[in-house]
Amino acid sequence: MDLIKSIFTWVFSVLCIVLMFPFTILIWIIGLPAGKSSLYVHRWLSLQGRVLIKASPLWELETDGMENYVPGTNYVMISNHQSLLDIPVVKALRLDFRWISKVENFRVPILGQSMQMAAYISLARGNKESVIKMMEKSEDALSKGESLFIFPEGTRSTDGEIHRFKSGAFRLALEKGVPILPVLIDGTGEVLPRKGFIFSSGYRLKMRILKPIYPSEFNTDDPDKLALQVQNMMKKALEELRRENNRKKE
Repeated sequence: MDLIKSIFTWVFSVLCIVLMFPFTILIWIIGLPAGKSSLYVHRWLSLQGRVLIKASPLWELETDGMENYVPGTNYVMISNHQSLLDIPVVKALRLDFRWISKVENFRVPILGQSMQMAAYISLARGNKESVIKMMEKSEDALSKGESLFIFPEGTRSTDGEIHRFKSGAFRLALEKGVPILPVLIDGTGEVLPRKGFIFSSGYRLKMRILKPIYPSEFNTDDPDKLALQVQNMMKKALEELRRENNRKKE
């Protein structure tokens, strides 16, 4: 049964991206006169992600902590990363941000073009020139009052636990003086693990927005130390979330 549901979910996802692409182009064009093209496309892609999460019979998603998000504030938003499923789950937050994503995603036909129209920022891991360009574009976005979303682990976890955070997101927060907004995701790695293609059904996914960390609370100007501090805090918060949350549906 999971195989059948998985086929439905993959087919639905691909058809959604392909069939909605003409509308993505139209929305991008509509936003040109007001200079809002990328924002409108981001919101359109977010809507598609929410539809996917709602339409699938494989899971339920619970979200809390929205009161920790202050509208009108720009953040460096970070999250742990367990699965490809994290992406539509994050879209369910209905928040505006520029996504920093690996360059391979931009090479996927239609998906890549949609990401470009949303002005998401690409990163070629291990390429110093790409890292410099990513930092420049990210700093520019923060200076304009936009938020960024980053998976600081840089890749999906193989065991569902939080692993070492890279320092890039924290360097941006320090240099631009913007708060960090941590987001926890749990259960997605069990539904769709890394290198897996078959979704497991019967799980309750959980997403929690933690309290923002303001520049006055950083207690360091070293991005590596800040990364470690936030990583340890999120590890403890994930343990607490798991104690509260039964990941298998009743």
